[in-house]
Amino acid sequence: MRITVLTGAGISAESGIRTFRATDGLWEEHRIEDVATPQGFQRDPALVHRFYNQRRADAARAQPNAAHRALAQLAQHHQVTLVTQNVDDLHERGGSPEVIHMHGSLLGALCAGCGHRWPAVLVMRALDPCPACGKPLTRPDIVWFGEIPYHMDRIWEAVQSADLFAAIGTSGMVYPAAGMAQYARRNGVDTIELNLASSAVSRDFTDRRIGKATKVVPDWVATLCR
Repeated sequence: MRITVLTGAGISAESGIRTFRATDGLWEEHRIEDVATPQGFQRDPALVHRFYNQRRADAARAQPNAAHRALAQLAQHHQVTLVTQNVDDLHERGGSPEVIHMHGSLLGALCAGCGHRWPAVLVMRALDPCPACGKPLTRPDIVWFGEIPYHMDRIWEAVQSADLFAAIGTSGMVYPAAGMAQYARRNGVDTIELNLASSAVSRDFTDRRIGKATKVVPDWVATLCR
């Protein structure tokens, strides 16, 4: 079976990584415009780097949970395309063989000048020179608001050609990810939502399982791997 899985912040929440829209969310200490837009980076690159350096440290301390490990098990039994909105590496450390990071990764650095990419160090600074062009324009390799997510042609193809599309721990409020279930259904693909609560696009799913990711994801995977 060909299964395309989309994961959001909810799958990493039980590993201690705070979610974007929760009441105790990571972002409420800062305005989104200040830390998650190209304009915010231009205004105060030092603030943006402090913000993502802390996120990188938090992600490094976090450990994969049962939901991450279950998806790795699923890939051993089916043809799985795993797409994540998350910028942590918990899927990889949980054993998933290949992960498409549509919003970038905390483990990557990007030159805002020439576009060169390289592995991020734990603490990055705006004045760090680009290894390719030498300019001090280092930024996190994260897709900010107003920027185009990565690998979208590949992702839409995976959604369209799947036998089953699953969304796990997503709010359904950030596009284009929020439109994937509807796109899947228009192409005759079965859809399932696994979430702590109904999302903003729950109506687009033909099946739904509500509960903690560490419970509902392993249980769902078990039904597919019998």
